[in-house]
Amino acid sequence: MKIKPTDAGFCQECRDCPRLARYLDQVKRDYPDYYAMPVPAFGDADAKLLIVGLAPGMHGANRTGRPFTGDYAGILLYQTLHRFGFANQPYSMDSHDGLQLIACRVTNAVKCLPPNNKPNNDEMLICNKYLAREIKVMDKGSAVLALGTIAHRAVLKALGLKIKDFLFAHDTVHALPNGLTLYDSYHCSRYNTQTRRLTQQMFEAVFARISHQLLMQKET
Repeated sequence: MKIKPTDAGFCQECRDCPRLARYLDQVKRDYPDYYAMPVPAFGDADAKLLIVGLAPGMHGANRTGRPFTGDYAGILLYQTLHRFGFANQPYSMDSHDGLQLIACRVTNAVKCLPPNNKPNNDEMLICNKYLAREIKVMDKGSAVLALGTIAHRAVLKALGLKIKDFLFAHDTVHALPNGLTLYDSYHCSRYNTQTRRLTQQMFEAVFARISHQLLMQKET
């Protein structure tokens, strides 16, 4: 398999966050067949769109070893990616299901499963170096989609930007100083979709804007 430049500094054996390392050890004992390690980014090495989530889900990426794979949040995400031409199929069940992303990569602000899906500030800070490397290799004119406030803040931290200058709001677009464009969306979690805080139409509207930007960029 081709070594992706954004994976060069990633360590699947990372234990820099003691609380998360201990938790993953316990999860592995409870679920021996689960991946239960830091989850790397997944997708095209030459991505024009980087999607940033919060952290692996217990029975999703933590089980399968691939972001948003095998859990509820991944249903809407990969259906939408397929609809807009960023994926070769509309589902993601396990890491061997044949899914390929096109000009797109998916990652998380925190690479390890956190207890109660809530990483603490120190863990987000320690893990931010991986996201910074993923963003650094992106070409000018590319797009970053932050799924939720924590992902949004992680992107800004990775770029050394101030939160007050780029406030999070669903379907907001931020032109970043490095030539990238940051898009915000509510996270496609079960809670957000079932309460209709985020609908399929709302999510697709965000991707329509991203697709239009990337198409215009390609034509210039």
